[in-house]
Amino acid sequence: MIRLFKGKKVLIMGLGLNGGGVESAKFFYKQDAEVLVTDLKPAEKLTESLEKLKKLKIKYTLGKHEEKDFVWADLIIKNPDVPSSSPYLEIARKNNIPIETDVRLFFKLSKTFNIGVTGTKGKSTTASLIFHIIKASRKRVFLAGNIGISPLSLLGKTKKGDIVVLELSNFELEDLKQSPNIAVFTNIYPDHLNRFGTMQEYINSKKPIFEYQNKSDYFVLNADDSIVRQMADKARGKVVFFSDPQKTNIPGAIEVAKILKIPEKIIQKAIKSFKGVHNRQELVGEINGVKYYNDTTATMPDAVILALDTFPNSILICGGQNKGLEYQALAKKIREKAKFVVMLPGTASDKIKEHLGDFKVYDIFSMQEAVKTAKSLAQKGDIVLLSPGGASFNLFKNEFDRGNQFVEQVKKLSKSEKGI
Repeated sequence: MIRLFKGKKVLIMGLGLNGGGVESAKFFYKQDAEVLVTDLKPAEKLTESLEKLKKLKIKYTLGKHEEKDFVWADLIIKNPDVPSSSPYLEIARKNNIPIETDVRLFFKLSKTFNIGVTGTKGKSTTASLIFHIIKASRKRVFLAGNIGISPLSLLGKTKKGDIVVLELSNFELEDLKQSPNIAVFTNIYPDHLNRFGTMQEYINSKKPIFEYQNKSDYFVLNADDSIVRQMADKARGKVVFFSDPQKTNIPGAIEVAKILKIPEKIIQKAIKSFKGVHNRQELVGEINGVKYYNDTTATMPDAVILALDTFPNSILICGGQNKGLEYQALAKKIREKAKFVVMLPGTASDKIKEHLGDFKVYDIFSMQEAVKTAKSLAQKGDIVLLSPGGASFNLFKNEFDRGNQFVEQVKKLSKSEKGI
């Protein structure tokens, strides 16, 4: 594509560990821009991301932000995790420096047909299933967004008429001023209240997924969720409801496939061949008749409640940091459905234990200890379920690191049992 940013001074605010900052830095470097990356984390906590950029001539300000960088830049690319209220971004605004996100810039520059999926739970699985079905129909389709792939990496690869499926978190949506051609809303539960303050503000952060649509666009929404259902009243696009009482993420994907006129036979065949999404109720091993499931992206209590309904009588590994949420309902569900609880440390863990009464809790302080403890409690036919209900940053780099460590420990346990 044309080098729109050649010679521009671009500041990437927030390198992170999930790939978005890395892909943004690569994109602007290839555009012959002068790239500076700034992150509050020190270099030793960003080694994976820095390794991917080591061959590129990029400047860094790490372990801090400096005011001069936010005056130096011609353009700032904000990582979605960075709050818009950051005082450094305020410095940029006062100096009339434009602030973008990778998703917002993609919408401005891309000529693709875009499908956006949001919701508190199920958005990764729904987006991945939509992608899988479209791919099975032999259309040109790409998957990006909160799934771990920056949409900027698709610019230059895609052309007009291609389809891009985007998983969009509320952080990616809050700065968006353009909506996808098809918007899918799975559900909404209390989450991220430590950032948004109130449930209404959290709900409002999701609305850009449909607010900027036109009459030829589609808004596909869950009729079983009362809050989501009410959004139909303000829709600008054509409203399509789906019902998902079993919470399988399949009905929403089917409605999108129908809008795209994909034949029913292809849809059903694709659904049968779909293997699910990494880190979401994912079976990662079976040892001596005990199944181990990785549900690390369950970072709020409602998600753990759903997991316990799916896997009752589990040995539950949970806990972490609170995101401003309440845990009474989860504690009640644990008492009803869990066999044992192995508890990681954190403020969310403290809240859960407040409401568990005399229910037996095994407190541990590492994933290695958690898996070993769960294994010692498990009998043939049991399920060990990692479904934390809290954020991960007190013990792990992020929720994916937490899941990866769980998988690694299960693999080690498997090898040990086999005498390898």
